Amino acid sequence: MDLHQPSIELLGLQINEPVTVMTDLLVSVVCLFAFIKLLQLPYRSKLKLYLQWYFILMALATAIGGIIGHGFLWYFTASWENPQWINDIIAKVPFLEMHEPAYAWKLPGWIVSMLSIMFVERAAIEQVRPIVKPGIGRAFRTVNLVELFTFMIITLATLNFRYVEIHSGYGLMFVVLSLQGYAYLRTKNEGSKLFLIGVFVAAIAALIFMNEIGISKWFNHFDISHTLMAVAAFIFYKGAVKMLEINHARRVR
Repeated sequence: MDLHQPSIELLGLQINEPVTVMTDLLVSVVCLFAFIKLLQLPYRSKLKLYLQWYFILMALATAIGGIIGHGFLWYFTASWENPQWINDIIAKVPFLEMHEPAYAWKLPGWIVSMLSIMFVERAAIEQVRPIVKPGIGRAFRTVNLVELFTFMIITLATLNFRYVEIHSGYGLMFVVLSLQGYAYLRTKNEGSKLFLIGVFVAAIAALIFMNEIGISKWFNHFDISHTLMAVAAFIFYKGAVKMLEINHARRVR
């Protein structure tokens, strides 16, 4: 089945992959809604701050991805050229692969997305911090920054979305899943449980995207995965509210 989504013309303006743009913006709207609702909560904590950063950055990343990365990429023609010594390094490392053509304008959305994943990891680390040894918490925070910068450098060098996917998969499936799972086992916090459900939905979205499972060219693998990402984001929002409520109640006892 051909899943390539045709362009449309609206008021004389060419829009590539229009449904994909809309589903990307759906994720953005859900994340923006979550950010605003969290902002209105009376609680103050690092956990709340990290979650707010996650939602607002993911809202920005998916908006950029939809508008520039899909809808209007043909307006942004700048390409990325590495110095030769960087290309030589990439050629020598077996697991690194340069993407061609290398559209530089895809980078802003990718980088912001990676930052957002870093903050949802930080939120998970903060959630388990009271129930692990201080040294373990510090180690998690250090690894969090190291993996972020490592994948950012690789992505900047290769301009390959694969490494953004790997970073997101690592952040959600390894860090968030394991830490929120541990938090739920230890504390029975329903917010952590909702995060586990959200990660499960996000994993389904990733599988659909990677295996290019689509209904038609007008609702292809991009669109299905984006829709599920929006569902996952809403579940994360509900989990965030529940975690903040429970944590606040425990502090004021």
